[in-house]
Amino acid sequence: MGKQGVLLINVGTPDDCSVDSVKDYLREFLLDPDVIDIPAPLRHLLVRGIILRTRPKKIAPRYSEIWMEEGSPLRVYTQRMADALKENLGDVECQVGM
Repeated sequence: MGKQGVLLINVGTPDDCSVDSVKDYLREFLLDPDVIDIPAPLRHLLVRGIILRTRPKKIAPRYSEIWMEEGSPLRVYTQRMADALKENLGDVECQVGM
């Protein structure tokens, strides 16, 4: 049997808590057709025309309230889980994907 692995996947997170980073994250996340399941032209109109014009400025300060010294809580805790799994599973490779 070949080498085994565990891949921990989540929806991602902004790279930092700045308005630009939150906007980039929301754009990538919300334009995914599996996240907003409507025809592409309507999805782009909704995301680019409405959400990205207001939401990043509103929620970036909220990200800064929860941001950790090491980075995004989602990224930090997911990596910690991967590290703990690796430690407990020994030979099993554990990676994080966002």
